[in-house]
Amino acid sequence: MYDISIIGAGVVGSAIARELAKYDLKVALLEKESDVATGASKANTGIVHGGYVAKEGTVKGELCIKGNSMYEKLESELNFGYQNTGGLVLAFDDDDEKTLEKIYENALKVGQSESEIEILYGDQIKEVEPHVGEGAQAAFYCKTIGVTSPYEFTIALAENAVDNGVDLKLESEVLAIEKKDNTFEIKTAQEKIESRFVINAAGIYADKIAAMLNTDDFEIYPMRGEYVVFSKSQSHLVNSVIFQAPNPKTKGVVATTTTHGNFMIGPNAEEIDKKYDVSTTFKEIKYIIEQARKSIPDFDTNRMLKTFAGLRPKSTRGDFIIEESSVKGFIQAAGIDSPGLTSSPAIAKKVVNILAESGVKLEPKKDFKPERPAIAIDKDENFAGEIDHQDPTKNIICRCEKVTEAEILDALSRSIPIKTTDAIKRRTWAKTGECQANFCSSRIKDLLSRELDIPVDEIKDRDEDYVPERLNVYKLKKKLAKVEE
Repeated sequence: MYDISIIGAGVVGSAIARELAKYDLKVALLEKESDVATGASKANTGIVHGGYVAKEGTVKGELCIKGNSMYEKLESELNFGYQNTGGLVLAFDDDDEKTLEKIYENALKVGQSESEIEILYGDQIKEVEPHVGEGAQAAFYCKTIGVTSPYEFTIALAENAVDNGVDLKLESEVLAIEKKDNTFEIKTAQEKIESRFVINAAGIYADKIAAMLNTDDFEIYPMRGEYVVFSKSQSHLVNSVIFQAPNPKTKGVVATTTTHGNFMIGPNAEEIDKKYDVSTTFKEIKYIIEQARKSIPDFDTNRMLKTFAGLRPKSTRGDFIIEESSVKGFIQAAGIDSPGLTSSPAIAKKVVNILAESGVKLEPKKDFKPERPAIAIDKDENFAGEIDHQDPTKNIICRCEKVTEAEILDALSRSIPIKTTDAIKRRTWAKTGECQANFCSSRIKDLLSRELDIPVDEIKDRDEDYVPERLNVYKLKKKLAKVEE
């Protein structure tokens, strides 16, 4: 019997789990995949938005600015990678400038202070971002925007929750839920469990979970966003996060860097039918590149490393759905699209308040430990790594990103089980460099085989049966070159 069971170990479910771990409660975190952060939480822009992106009077407007303000403290405790970079929203014509004025007004309404925002013109824009295109005639500047690693953040939240007593149940897809008296019976792919309260944080499948208790008064539809990641040689082109003024046709393509220093552009916004389709397409990648050149004209497509796509769980309500449903004790945390990553810490606190109002007794733990050390270790130019060295702290497994054997062993020693090379990638940044895993993939498999005592040919890159159709970057470069000619 659990006090509370959370369905879905993405960033929202993991944030809720960590928040509940602060109290004397028996909590389960259920995830259908073999790792946390395998859905929308691993495939998004990684932006910690300014509060202005959500309209005043919405749940998004309430929680985005609150969540943004929590990241600095969370980073100091959990060491997942967060940088306060600031950001610009560019205007390319007079209509865009009018949009910037509306953005400024909304920013003040949701709680941004005047010291955090301003409108820039001409040379002022170039002082912040020297490589911005000449067509930018004005920009809304927000100092509170930042970037994070969305999957490292999710992993850190879940790991710290487990270290503080939460039961993480992986490969535990929820198949059915039934309420009997004051108890929920949850049937998963592994077992049956009982719980006094249930939180639906199932992302793209939240409507499916809600339907199990006839509380599906909304639908979740997938909005696919595609991205292009470039080598670190292009990171000098941006200092902050660069948006484009939204219009009725598009919200604009973003140019940014990851917390590990890669230049990245995207996404588009494409409504699709399949809740698993994270393929990338030439048409949309070409569109993203063309649009991004309005903001940053001089990036080199020959330095592309990969394309990827993620699915945003849009709801038919058009806002976050965070409430107790018509079934008492069943809490919805659904429809969490952008700015869901930014809002997630505040969403967690709101859900805990709803639980308290519904009868959960919140007794703070005396021994809650908020700290969690980093896995990936920053290295400067003086780092002397070697191949096949007997010292794990110097033995290089991933040459491009200088990931050592010691870091991978650290990841394996943590409280969330690891079964795949992609799980190692999400924790250490291995497999993400210039060679795109050609050097390190086999070395990671050998290490996992040794440590997990599993034959090397049974070590998988990922668990998913479905393998998305990703563009071959070499062929993509050639095709783009012909188009540009």
